[in-house]
Amino acid sequence: MANTNEELLRRGYAAFGSGDLSTVQALFADDIVLHSSGANRFTGDYSGPQEVLGYFGRIMEITGGTFRLEIHDVLANDTHGIVLVTVHGERDGIVIAMREVNIWHLENGKAKEFWAFPENGAEMDRFFG
Repeated sequence: MANTNEELLRRGYAAFGSGDLSTVQALFADDIVLHSSGANRFTGDYSGPQEVLGYFGRIMEITGGTFRLEIHDVLANDTHGIVLVTVHGERDGIVIAMREVNIWHLENGKAKEFWAFPENGAEMDRFFG
């Protein structure tokens, strides 16, 4: 039987993949914080559902809508979730397919905090430039 936080994450990634941003937003806590590491145009912290959705919207914009996450596995307990993904996208003729670990802090059935760790930060920085 799947953990409820595992189900929450799977539902959120499926909604994101299908462009259902209202479902994605409904899974965010009002004070969600997304931490984007690296040294590129997206590096920084994004607070609140609107900033987080704006972050993903800008990624979709510069990749011409090609950005997507392929899930390999979801692990979750009562307070945390880890989603193993491959990030796919294309920008200016450059194609990326890179493994990444997404870490979530979950509270009361909502996503409260998010960190993404790509397998090659330098390559990810070059891609997002």
